[in-house]
Amino acid sequence: MKKQKIDIRFGVLSLLVLFAAFSRIVPHPPNFAPIGAMALFGSAYFSKKYIASIIPVLSMWLSDVVINNTIYAQYFDGFTFFYQGFYWTYLAFIIIGVLGFFLLKRTKPQNILVASLSASILFFIISNFGVWASGTMYPNTLSGLITCYAAGLPFLKNTLLGDMVYSSILFGVFEFAQYKFPILKTSSI
Repeated sequence: MKKQKIDIRFGVLSLLVLFAAFSRIVPHPPNFAPIGAMALFGSAYFSKKYIASIIPVLSMWLSDVVINNTIYAQYFDGFTFFYQGFYWTYLAFIIIGVLGFFLLKRTKPQNILVASLSASILFFIISNFGVWASGTMYPNTLSGLITCYAAGLPFLKNTLLGDMVYSSILFGVFEFAQYKFPILKTSSI
């Protein structure tokens, strides 16, 4: 019976992360996405740290494959598993997950809010640094870096909103599900 409880919780957690990842396919404002929320949610609820990283990263990669080969297919030559500069996004995603291990030992609303805001800021810093470091859009100078961050500021608002909205949905849905179905309270993989 205990294994069944673990499998049910793991399955529900994984499906919520996968659902969030594939919500990126629905039309949305630029950067209004579940990226930070997925990483935080995984680190808060999966009991094993490697699973807490693998499930969100795998879910995001699967949604990237679909998005890159359907919605953005015209920008690539043939089937695309990874887009140029993907490693900056995934690095930010993994660091956000690690941050979640420290900030979300308890899933209280104030902790989720702080973690969501921190995730958005981390994503902004790392992803824009990656754009600058690629050297294709901005000169590799301090002035170029500042210009890159300034150009990214309009997207920060949507990143903040996306992380807060998706965090509220993911954490709220799972907390409600645990309340309605106590079997989900059992520690998972």
